[in-house]
Amino acid sequence: MPDMYRALGDLTRRRILMMLKHGNKTQKEIVDSFHISQPAIKKHLKILVEEEIISETTNGKYRIYSLNHDKLQLAYQEVVQYIGELLDDQLVSLKNYVEKGEVLDHKD
Repeated sequence: MPDMYRALGDLTRRRILMMLKHGNKTQKEIVDSFHISQPAIKKHLKILVEEEIISETTNGKYRIYSLNHDKLQLAYQEVVQYIGELLDDQLVSLKNYVEKGEVLDHKD
């Protein structure tokens, strides 16, 4: 599974993904949309490609990037399941606490 936290943990990478949701982009188009260096953008693209969130193809001298919809869908489902399990655990703990009739002792 792609590491969504690594992929989405940076604003620049999230902005790149938002650009790609509107269609494939060349590396130049992506670089031109930011006020940071081309090597910095390449680093962000590399992370997204490594996590298989986006795909990279070449057409002549151009690198073209596109969203990898299948991997994104799978990662989304796994993140939702993970968060659901975390919340379920918290709800079970709260239920057990309430059922025991424990009352917090507030000291002011």
